[in-house]
Amino acid sequence: MRAPSVPDRARALREQIERLDYAYYVLDAPEVPDAEYDRLLRELQQLEELHPELRSADSPTQRVAGAVRADLQPATHAVPMLSLNNALDDAETEAFDARVRAILGASLPKYCCELKFDGLAISLRFRDGVFERAATRGDGAVGEDVTDNVRTIRSVPLRLRHRAPELLEVRGEVLMFRRDFERLNAHQREQGNKEFANPRNAAAGSLRQLDAAVTAQRRLHFFAYGIAAADTASIDGDGGPASQWLLLDWLQQLGLPVCEHRAVVQGIGGLRGFYERIAQQRDGLPYEIDGVVFKVDSFAEQQRLGSLARAPRWAVARKFPPREALTRLLDIEVQVGRTGALTPVARLAPVVVGGVVVSSATLHNEDEIRRKDIRIGDTVAVRRAGDVIPEVIAVLPERRPHDAREFVFPCNCPVCGSAVVRGEDEAVARCSGGLICPAQRKQALLHFAGRRALDIDGLGEKLVDQLVDSGLVTHPAGLFELNQQVLPGARSHGREVRRQIARRDRARALDEPGTVHIRSRHPPCGRGYGARPGAPFQALPGLCGRRRNRAAAGERHRSGGRALDTPVLRGAAQSQGDRLLAA
Repeated sequence: MRAPSVPDRARALREQIERLDYAYYVLDAPEVPDAEYDRLLRELQQLEELHPELRSADSPTQRVAGAVRADLQPATHAVPMLSLNNALDDAETEAFDARVRAILGASLPKYCCELKFDGLAISLRFRDGVFERAATRGDGAVGEDVTDNVRTIRSVPLRLRHRAPELLEVRGEVLMFRRDFERLNAHQREQGNKEFANPRNAAAGSLRQLDAAVTAQRRLHFFAYGIAAADTASIDGDGGPASQWLLLDWLQQLGLPVCEHRAVVQGIGGLRGFYERIAQQRDGLPYEIDGVVFKVDSFAEQQRLGSLARAPRWAVARKFPPREALTRLLDIEVQVGRTGALTPVARLAPVVVGGVVVSSATLHNEDEIRRKDIRIGDTVAVRRAGDVIPEVIAVLPERRPHDAREFVFPCNCPVCGSAVVRGEDEAVARCSGGLICPAQRKQALLHFAGRRALDIDGLGEKLVDQLVDSGLVTHPAGLFELNQQVLPGARSHGREVRRQIARRDRARALDEPGTVHIRSRHPPCGRGYGARPGAPFQALPGLCGRRRNRAAAGERHRSGGRALDTPVLRGAAQSQGDRLLAA
């Protein structure tokens, strides 16, 4: 197949980007992750730089993306709402700083650093301190009038405080907090409606409702970060703030919400430090951000630097690694959990998401696969946020190959062959084998030995695999029957367990030889009972058998002031350990 010519490729990129812009900005229904969109736009920019004759006035590189919906009234901006150029790594941040220093002739220019909210840009106009109009970015020159909807946002003041200028146009971001996004999608599911892809699109869809009452129910928020037009002579009588930092302080005095996460720094070292600090705090913020923004702080220096067609030279958005990416779905496997739940897992062509290589992602359950129409061989969008397990969030059906295969959920457990059952009101299918199923047995042992249960040091996943696969442990209570004669057969992963057993065997004068003393922090045992090496706590099955008569007489075993009835131990040592697993 012949490769397309440069003009053909540029034309195809323009058409694809325009289609994606319409889906993202007008329909609030993104078709690809932001990283994929940025890649396409950057490819077009590079082609136009190498071949200037291909650059046209209507190219997406020459304007701010967006369009006005036909069912919303247009609103012309007094000053165009430009977007920002992106810096995707340290090298591009250094290049931005170098350009600024070259034009200004300054060795260490001052920058005002702010968060890059993942929301919807908005322009608010106040006249004589009273809220008058709100407009979306639109195409940068003309946006959509959303005044009535913005009036419902509680954080937007309807009247400014302090001495407001006669005319003031404020720029900022409307966004939806994570908790409100989750609440909204839960409501959408209950009503059988389509869920929103992310908080940004939820905010955009909410703000552009024709019924302001719907917007009022969505709990939107607003942060101010700049001004576009103002009667500067009336700002404090001296022409207004001289820098971005002072402007933010002044906006806050007027009663407008301003984000507290900001700083003034010098040079490239200061830019890197702010980026790294916010990257660490990102997952703890109540709202989504996708980077930070660096602005030359001095307004006088901003004027000297000027602007390009679609973005200012004095600012750049330093993006975080994308939390969404496109890749190919190679296969679907089914994993069996501790409770027998069968979870389909996508095996993916490795892709970097959020700075980490991802090769697998959860598909949640059978219904989710059917709802998203996910097929083996599809190109899928994968999302990873913080420590959250990566998930497949969407399919690109237009890229589906002809040999893509539908996934058939198994009727039998893929591990033990037992029948798979699913309750009428449950979304999760389960293996009916119980602890007969090695997969469930392994997960049960890990749960049993975990920090919130018996907290057995050294008993990790690899050692559990060996104990189950070799048949040494067939139920949780079998852990108490292990001894040093048995454990050496396990590999080095059991070294810590053997070390603990040897130490406690030496210290235990009252225990019988060959029994294992495992420290327990699980109620009702408490820390005191299991921690004392001399406590008469032997292998559970033997303890229950030999001391049944004493237990029947109501005798209790004490250690460190704590009492533990033997019937509790007897119940814990049942052949399958069911009562312990119910905790």
